[in-house]
Amino acid sequence: MTLELDDLRVRTLGACRYDSPFAEMLASKRTSPHYVHEDDRVLVDDTVSVLLSRGVPIDQVPSLEAAGPRRKIYFDPDATSVGIVTCGGLCPGLNDVIRGIVQELTEHYHVAHIYGFRNGYAGLTRQHRDRVVELDLRAVADINNDGGTILGSSRGDQDPEEMVDTLVELGIDVLFVIGGDGSMRGAMKIVNTIDARGLDIAVIGVPKTIDNDLPFTDQSFGFQTAFAQATSFIASVFIESQAAENGVGIVKLMGRHSGFIACYAALSINDADFVLIPEVPFVLGGPSGVLRRVEDHVRRHGQVVIVVAEGAGQELLEQEGRTTDASGNTKLGDIGLFLKQKITDHLTEVGLPPTVRYLDPSYAIRSVAANAYDSVYCVRLAHAAVHAGMAGRTETVVVRWRRRFVHIPMSLITSHRNQVDPDGDLWMSVLEATGQPASFTD
Repeated sequence: MTLELDDLRVRTLGACRYDSPFAEMLASKRTSPHYVHEDDRVLVDDTVSVLLSRGVPIDQVPSLEAAGPRRKIYFDPDATSVGIVTCGGLCPGLNDVIRGIVQELTEHYHVAHIYGFRNGYAGLTRQHRDRVVELDLRAVADINNDGGTILGSSRGDQDPEEMVDTLVELGIDVLFVIGGDGSMRGAMKIVNTIDARGLDIAVIGVPKTIDNDLPFTDQSFGFQTAFAQATSFIASVFIESQAAENGVGIVKLMGRHSGFIACYAALSINDADFVLIPEVPFVLGGPSGVLRRVEDHVRRHGQVVIVVAEGAGQELLEQEGRTTDASGNTKLGDIGLFLKQKITDHLTEVGLPPTVRYLDPSYAIRSVAANAYDSVYCVRLAHAAVHAGMAGRTETVVVRWRRRFVHIPMSLITSHRNQVDPDGDLWMSVLEATGQPASFTD
């Protein structure tokens, strides 16, 4: 998409009038590593050729506002109440983000109240207001060692008017939303309702997707944990397939629209012979189709391992009668079981009756605690989110871009999906590592 500088400006509720609790630290010297100048910007583009092609002065080049503590903040901490909600599917690191937000708000900003809304946006509705919990350091102690979210989660739309009623009733000044693109769309509806009522409430997003398919971020939290976990399942089917005559191992991984987990997991362990992702269509039949390629590999090596993203090959499955989930996503057909049956039938037909080992570890991966890398990443995102909210940013998401933490408008995180580029270097690495052909055609 074509971006201009104005597309990247984040909203603020107004001028910052209160001294930040970080003011003394930040005022020590202009070059303090903790200091974020209000005019500091992070470039969107990272190559000279793209910058030159824009043909605009440097101050008009698309750039992002740097995240971090400010010397002045918008909200008076002593009179500020905060809400936190986690939405959508589970992902490693949710508890780490919750813990990071609560610690930062408690230990440094000393805000008046922190409320957790249980079971996603449903927790902000009238019928669930009795489930609101007050969070403190004791409530979040050691929760980073557990998977899932202590607040629970849910999918589906809720009435934004009713949710804003809850925010007003509890005196919430800042709402932190931890969730994916659907959650961010819900957050924007909340913002629109807040604006229509003329209320002074900030809404800050911490984007979450285990698939790593949200744009304008180097990597989504939980992604590294997810593909690291996935490697153990690939290793398992590899060992099983080696031990069996005509052994076939199939692992179906997360990736509704994007094959990042499948690609990174396959590269990490290098046991996969074929990787199938949504971005690269494939066919089953014909001399260059998947079935013939699998057959040839089994004849040469006695076994084969296939890693497939859940959204791959959906055009091969029955489309009639497809329903949607609570988030409005079309429910996917099971490409893993489909491939298992088709490969079994084909190899049996050509005289290579297989022993198939099939794994779908999606929920086992989603529910684990974050690894050390993701845990650190989550804490830093949490800190950036708190600084943004207390400084009066709203309808804003905190992300890491070009290794810097930045603010972006919430609308951009839902503008399109991040996908594996079939002509890019990641997919080229997969082709090099597996030795599979660039395409499976008729």
